[in-house]
Amino acid sequence: MSTYKEIFGEKIKKGSADPSNPLEGQIWYNSTSGTLKVRLNVAAAFASGGTIPVGSTWNGRAGTNTAALSHHGLYGPGDQPNDNKTFEYDGTTWTQTNNCNQTMRLLGSSGVQTSAMAFCGGLNPNNPSFPPQSSNKTESYNGSTWTNETNYPTNTIGASGAGASETSTLGFGGGAPPPYVSTNCRSYNGSSWTTEPSTNLASYGLGGAGTETAALKTGRYPPVGPDTNQAEEYDGSSWTNVNASSNSRQNNIATGGPQTAAFSAGGYGPGSPAPNIAAAESYDGTNWATMANMANAGVRGGCSLTTPNASALVFTGGNSPYLTGNTEQYTAAYVGTETVTTS
Repeated sequence: MSTYKEIFGEKIKKGSADPSNPLEGQIWYNSTSGTLKVRLNVAAAFASGGTIPVGSTWNGRAGTNTAALSHHGLYGPGDQPNDNKTFEYDGTTWTQTNNCNQTMRLLGSSGVQTSAMAFCGGLNPNNPSFPPQSSNKTESYNGSTWTNETNYPTNTIGASGAGASETSTLGFGGGAPPPYVSTNCRSYNGSSWTTEPSTNLASYGLGGAGTETAALKTGRYPPVGPDTNQAEEYDGSSWTNVNASSNSRQNNIATGGPQTAAFSAGGYGPGSPAPNIAAAESYDGTNWATMANMANAGVRGGCSLTTPNASALVFTGGNSPYLTGNTEQYTAAYVGTETVTTS
């Protein structure tokens, strides 16, 4: 067997500390830690994160990968007493906090962990208010408790949301059954909802990302039309069709991030029965690009994104079982230092 020196023409260097500016492909031995290290390109990947104590899907979502919020959702089957649960994530562990006031799933959501919004959604069939199947309820979260807000203008299920806080939120798509679908778009300023310009494509069960004045929508549930990879951007005054994503998706609730650094993951694809999608793709404000496949395909409960395509979070949902508490954290490809092991 050839030695490292015979292949590369030099010995592996030994030092008490790692090099201050190692080159890609460089190998060295750190005598202080007793480890062999290498500088290399680490592939993009999803990895397991902390588990939410109660399995669910169709959750609301807010925040970032180290300060995320999961709320409401479907915790069935059967009698669902847990549909008003709230969990916070610190990058490692999920912690249950105060319950939501409403029991909704497939709802609109937006904001950050300390200033989030939840609106509309399907009611728990065991809720005394059922029917109707859809809700106009709105509530905000301040990092500790939920407060009822001004009702959404119409009963709606399957809407999506974008926004930075409870005083700056955009809701779009969804509708009341039948026909579920709409081009509705409304903004919320902390006290009232205002009708905004309509989206170009009527949608239900879609994904949303961005802020109140720089939003992104993508995907659509097929009972109201074919699955779609159509995408639109909102600039605060109008919706514009933009480049389509690579995957036609429905129930792609796992969509989030800023308009120019967003991503969409999971959901169902076209067909009967509809296949579970494991693929995730990012959007840079112009083009969509492949990220990596999740370990758990299907409808995921929510997601978050920090700096452009660097650290994303997808949680709950999945396929067989579809009610889970699993979490996957995404890290984009990067050049980094890794310890060489024999495993």
